[in-house]
Amino acid sequence: MDKEQRIRQAIEAIKDPDLDQTLSELNAVHEVKVADDKVEIFLRLIQPLHFVAQTIDEQIKQAVQEIVPGAEVISYVREVEAPRPSKVPVLPDVRNLVAIASGKGGVGKSTVAANIAVTLAQSGARVGLLDADIHGPSAPVLFGLQGEQMPARKLEDGRILGYPLEKYGVKIASMGFVMARDQAAILRGPLQAGYFTTLVEQIEWGELDYLIFDLPPGTGDIQLTLTQRVPLTGAAIVTTPQDISLADVRRGIAMFRKVNVDILGVIENMSFYICPNCGHRDEIFQHGGGKRIAKEQNVPFLGQLPLNSAICSASDQGVPVVLNADIPSVREAFVDVTRRLAQEVRRVNARRLHQPPVEISL
Repeated sequence: MDKEQRIRQAIEAIKDPDLDQTLSELNAVHEVKVADDKVEIFLRLIQPLHFVAQTIDEQIKQAVQEIVPGAEVISYVREVEAPRPSKVPVLPDVRNLVAIASGKGGVGKSTVAANIAVTLAQSGARVGLLDADIHGPSAPVLFGLQGEQMPARKLEDGRILGYPLEKYGVKIASMGFVMARDQAAILRGPLQAGYFTTLVEQIEWGELDYLIFDLPPGTGDIQLTLTQRVPLTGAAIVTTPQDISLADVRRGIAMFRKVNVDILGVIENMSFYICPNCGHRDEIFQHGGGKRIAKEQNVPFLGQLPLNSAICSASDQGVPVVLNADIPSVREAFVDVTRRLAQEVRRVNARRLHQPPVEISL
């Protein structure tokens, strides 16, 4: 066996950390070139890769250098696009459309969505956040953009095209940039859906790796409009540990399943409180409910997020808490949840490579 074959064999034995399959099983190794002490690897890997690219690259370098010590190893990756889950021709330049939902209000869903969006942006992804809560838009506060308005221009056909604001590496659109600060959105169901459709179809998002939809709580008109008009990659459900929240999680999961939307997982927010003085951990709102409901519903559990006053303070100040280096434990919790979310997105995309798109009907 020559050097090139040995290198290829070693690389093909590496496992993709998200998909738990070898690069050989994924047919990911396209070509291997060896010239003196330089080795070039050409790969095809399922997107998004922001959290795993470095791990795979390091494993490849180690495998190659065991065969060719001191070799310069260069990996080139072509990202494989999964087919859309439905034939809806909306947002064609967005790779992954992810809904962050909750069965009830008060579970911190918008704060979780904002911090996930910023964490994804920090990983190198191109990210947008659509604040779809028409009645209670919170993105302007969470990102410190109160009083700002989205720029727009009128097209020749009379439509208005809006441009999202951008902060902390995230493109943001919200009804809060349209209404006055204290103005109430008093709208019946069809009008709510119409406003939501406007935010989706008349905003120039550009090319994105992720568009995060921060949904209003519950299972109403906006949620149903979303599943009809947007080819969602999947949805993550935010809950708190107590039983009253978990009952609503079941209803949310049932709704998304009915309209053929993959459940990316359950996120348990306000899971525990750690005393900053003595380090004592207290499960104020019971313990482990999110993990139990995920197991019961046979969906991934994406992790637990703490109850911490710094999260509330950061939100009020318009600076997502993941940007606060003074509380690394909170930041690490959000990074872990976001990494698992991205992992589930890759797994859904991998499954879709072998599935035809579906027609959505209610």
